[in-house]
Amino acid sequence: MPRPGPAPVLEWTEDPAANRLIAEDPLALLVGFCLDQQFPIEQAFLGPLRIRERLGTLDPGRLAATDPEVLAVVFRTPPAIHRFPRSMAERVQGICRIVAETYGGDASRLWREAGTAVELHRRLAALPGFGSLKARIVTGVLVRRYGVTPPGWEQVVPDFPTLADVTTADERRAYQAAKRAHKAAMRAQAAEGPAHRAPSRATATKRGSGRTAPGSERGSAGARRTPASRP
Repeated sequence: MPRPGPAPVLEWTEDPAANRLIAEDPLALLVGFCLDQQFPIEQAFLGPLRIRERLGTLDPGRLAATDPEVLAVVFRTPPAIHRFPRSMAERVQGICRIVAETYGGDASRLWREAGTAVELHRRLAALPGFGSLKARIVTGVLVRRYGVTPPGWEQVVPDFPTLADVTTADERRAYQAAKRAHKAAMRAQAAEGPAHRAPSRATATKRGSGRTAPGSERGSAGARRTPASRP
C-alpha cells in the first residue's frame, strides 16, 4: 500500500473490483496508467484485473518471467486488454521487470523510498509507457489520493485537470467530457488557422503591383502556430 489506512476511492472503471484493485495494489495502479494511452480510461484501468483473472496473478516477478508470447496472447484475447496488445504487453512486462529487479517486487517502493519529488518523477518517467507528463500525473495522484508528499512535490504536480482530480464515476465522466470538448476546440482552431494566416510573399506580389506588401514576409515566415493541446 502507498500509505497505511483505507485505500482511496478511485472509480475510474465501471467495475467495482477493478476499482478496488487499482486503489489497493500499487502495481495495478502503475499498469493501469501504462495502459491509459490511446484507450478509454475505464478500459485501461480495467486491464490489471483482466491480467490477474487470465494469468491468476499480478505478482511482478511472475509476470516478468512469463513467456512474452503467452502474455501477448493474454492481451489480445477478446475482450482485448488494449487496442495495441503486443506493444502494451511488452511495456507492462517491462514495468514488472523493473519492479521485481529494482524494487524487490514492491511497486510502492518507487515512491516510499524517493527522497524528493524530482527523484520520484525520475523513477516514474523511466517506466515503460510513461514519460515526463505521465510521471507528473501519477505524482499528482500519489499526492492527492495517497498522501505521498516528497519535498518539492508542488513543483511537479500538474496545475491543470488530470485523473488526480477524479474519484467518483460522475467526476470521471465530467473529466472525459471536458477533455473531448477541449480536443474538439483545438482541432477547430487548428482547422481555422490557415484561413487567418497573412498572405505569402508570392501571393502578395501577384495581387499587388509587383511589390511585396509591407510586412507580408514577416507575417508569413513568423506567423505563430496554434499552441498544441496538453495530452
